[in-house]
Amino acid sequence: MRSKHPHAPDGHHHHGKHDRGKEGKRLFDYGELRLLLLAMIVEKPSHGYDLMKAIEERMGGSYSPSPGVIYPTLSWLEDMGYAAIDTEQPGRKRYRITAEGEAFLVANRSAADELLTRTSSTRSGGADPVPASVIRAMENLKLALRLRLRGPLDEPSTEAIATALDAAAQAIERS
Repeated sequence: MRSKHPHAPDGHHHHGKHDRGKEGKRLFDYGELRLLLLAMIVEKPSHGYDLMKAIEERMGGSYSPSPGVIYPTLSWLEDMGYAAIDTEQPGRKRYRITAEGEAFLVANRSAADELLTRTSSTRSGGADPVPASVIRAMENLKLALRLRLRGPLDEPSTEAIATALDAAAQAIERS
């Protein structure tokens, strides 16, 4: 009798185009996929299927992770307290990041930025990919805003944030 693989829903480990790139080597190690999924759900809470399709799109169709890779990774994120499930329909789990997940993402920001850059470079249609330092800075800004806007803001804080964003936009236009 064949031994069951613990991470695949049907008990079997799946190989092939879903888990490996064109050269046959694994595109992500387990830790990298965790970070990539967290970086994606911090932007938009998503279902496992939607995350699989989003990764496939980011990779220009050259890689599509299998359910046997995605769902165990999402379960691990949930077990660690980095992601939580919002059940909007019976049987449909939408994953969202938790405060612990955001802290983990901040602690691993450079690795997450490298993964985001690596996975988005294939969909740029031959154009130069956005430099990792720019992606890192954009992600840091988004996370800082998301964390700061969670609580109530007084008028001076609101004005300070708006002024900082306007100044950044002007500096970028001049660069």
